[in-house]
Amino acid sequence: MLSRNGLHTICEEALCPNISECSKKREASFLILGKVCTRGCTFCNVEKGVPLPADPAEPEKIALAVSELGLKHAVITSPTRDDLPDGGAEIFAQTISAIRKILPGTAIEVLVPDFRGDTHPLDTVCHAMPDLFGHNIETVPRLYGIRKGADFKRSLSIFSYISSNYPSIPLKSGLMLGLGETASEVVSVMRDLYAAGCRYLSLGQYLAPGKNFYPVREYIAPETFAEYKKDGMKTGFLHIESAPFVRSSYMASEYLKT
Repeated sequence: MLSRNGLHTICEEALCPNISECSKKREASFLILGKVCTRGCTFCNVEKGVPLPADPAEPEKIALAVSELGLKHAVITSPTRDDLPDGGAEIFAQTISAIRKILPGTAIEVLVPDFRGDTHPLDTVCHAMPDLFGHNIETVPRLYGIRKGADFKRSLSIFSYISSNYPSIPLKSGLMLGLGETASEVVSVMRDLYAAGCRYLSLGQYLAPGKNFYPVREYIAPETFAEYKKDGMKTGFLHIESAPFVRSSYMASEYLKT
């Protein structure tokens, strides 16, 4: 169905280890705005380079795909599109509206890039009222060199801006572990996110997509993931998925049940 409609998923492009499980459950995270990213992050398998122009028909295609699959919870994400004046925000908004028109009962989660710190694209997406707004902080400030073109404070400010201006929209983030971070750094980032208004969180083990990517520095024990979840829930998070194979869209439909 994806091939027939010329659509992409982050599940395929990022080599997610859960793709078979999620496909069996009819869960998918659509990758809009093409499959080429304008940034060169050293941990991500998504293709880097010069993207094709945005497809104005894509929102309708995504909505029809969500309908064909009968999804009750749809996740919409994209590569970073620094080449577009609004970073692709209008296509995000149009996709939300297109899904709502066909399937008003489907929950819609977005996972957006940082839009270079511009709040206007955030307004564009938020005006479309997604059921869950996500932006992955990815790692601790000390290791932000792996996020080419990104800035920890800029990413954190997204949560502060939305929680202040759109308090009814729930906020979600995610971190990869095993990059060389310390336990105290992880806890500090979780508390920073909570203070900025984030209430939903995913924690998973970083797995290098290939030998030329940033190397895994440590394999985190499942017990440690459980401890991070315990600490985060004590902090006040409403739902946390924390385990080695967890990715930001894994068990996506469970978050809003809490």
